[in-house]
Amino acid sequence: MATSRTLRRIALIGAVPAVGAALPTSATGVRTHNTASVSTVNAPVRDGSPRSTVDRVADFYGAYIDVLYDSGRGRLADSLREHYLTARLRADLARWEKAHHTDGVLRAKGVPAAWKVVCSDSGMGHCWTRVTLTWEDAGNQVHHMRLLVRSDLETQLISGIRIAS
Repeated sequence: MATSRTLRRIALIGAVPAVGAALPTSATGVRTHNTASVSTVNAPVRDGSPRSTVDRVADFYGAYIDVLYDSGRGRLADSLREHYLTARLRADLARWEKAHHTDGVLRAKGVPAAWKVVCSDSGMGHCWTRVTLTWEDAGNQVHHMRLLVRSDLETQLISGIRIAS
């Protein structure tokens, strides 16, 4: 027959994992935005390689969108453009942006809420990647912009961006 002391020990051992699961995220060292939803059950795996042209496009769009979201267009965004885009594309974007008064990399104003990159095709020394940018407006309506991004296989630099048909 179990004594009350034994029952308290069993209850205490069972309560420890439950208390640990209820700790706030700040106690675990994880930073989250108040509106962020974190799921570890079906979280997608993200990986990449510096040798993959498609991964480099994904890395660029992910970093570029993060910078715009965090601090807007500035030196860091320009540095990312310099690192990932050809000089000719940067010049073309400057002309395009002057004429359209919007970001040429995103082909839109504002910062998308999400992005997705998939390989489309390759040949003749180039790789074409489809980039889908997702925005949510004030009424929680979702809008998508699909871009076709061309990269040079030799340098892996992005050399063209246009709206996909």
